[in-house]
Amino acid sequence: MELRHLRYFVAVAEERHFGRAAARLHMAQPPLSQQIRQLEDELGLRLLQRTTRRVELTAAGETYLVRAREILAAVSGATDEAQRVAAGSQGRLVIGCVGSATYSLLPPLVRRLRDELPGVEVAVQGEMLAPAQVAALQAGQIDLGLLRRPVDETGLHVQTVRSERLIVAVPDGHRLAARKRLRLQDLAAEDFVMHAGSGRSVMYGTVLELCRAAGFEPRIRHEVAETSTLVTFVAAGLGVAVVPASVAELQVPGAAYRPLTGKLTVELAVATRADDDAPQLQRALEVLLRRIRREQGSTAAARGSRPAGGHR
Repeated sequence: MELRHLRYFVAVAEERHFGRAAARLHMAQPPLSQQIRQLEDELGLRLLQRTTRRVELTAAGETYLVRAREILAAVSGATDEAQRVAAGSQGRLVIGCVGSATYSLLPPLVRRLRDELPGVEVAVQGEMLAPAQVAALQAGQIDLGLLRRPVDETGLHVQTVRSERLIVAVPDGHRLAARKRLRLQDLAAEDFVMHAGSGRSVMYGTVLELCRAAGFEPRIRHEVAETSTLVTFVAAGLGVAVVPASVAELQVPGAAYRPLTGKLTVELAVATRADDDAPQLQRALEVLLRRIRREQGSTAAARGSRPAGGHR
């Protein structure tokens, strides 16, 4: 028995006529009659009662019609589902994200993924430090990471998607909050709140190196794993923090943000497993990079619209 036998039987059963069924199937009537006979012989029972003018279903034929339709629908559904998976419009995607991007890039990205790929289940693990994302990627626990460079890129494909200026988070009643712009040297006597160190945070190493290049060793009083906790500690007056500019999206009462002088930046990158060619992942990367390009285009347009001599 083949699927074509089921399709032939269903056509005859629905048309109740061999001639009309043959026309529907775009075939001649004699071969159709022969195929139905073969099906009945294989089953060892009669599915149809034939008359000179009409075809009727036997009781066995009525039952067989229900199951035949279910089988054909299941096969068609499996084909459609496989095609959607192959096209990247169905599947599952787990995204890891550093804290700062969790508040700025992740919300519009997930909304866009849901709009463009509604059949893809998107799961998010936010507030993941870069080393934790690398480990999760290598272990197959996440499919795409938004993280800070530099990272261990073994077995990964890592692409920088944007550079981001560094700013300072200070308690809003702090003397430094009265200034419009700060230098790193202005923080030399301050207590610092930092992302967790001991090789667990790219930002920890970045801030440490920048402070040392500015001529001082930062006085680190608190280390935290989550950006939201870091800003909360700053708001509580426990210290200052050097953070990517996107952290300013996180508005916590008691915390203020001030720009840093100089071109001090960190890179945000997207990372995937080098051998992961899942279609839904490739589609998600297209959506992400398109979003980044639009964001960069908007920023460039805004800068170009500023009058000469304006604030830079």
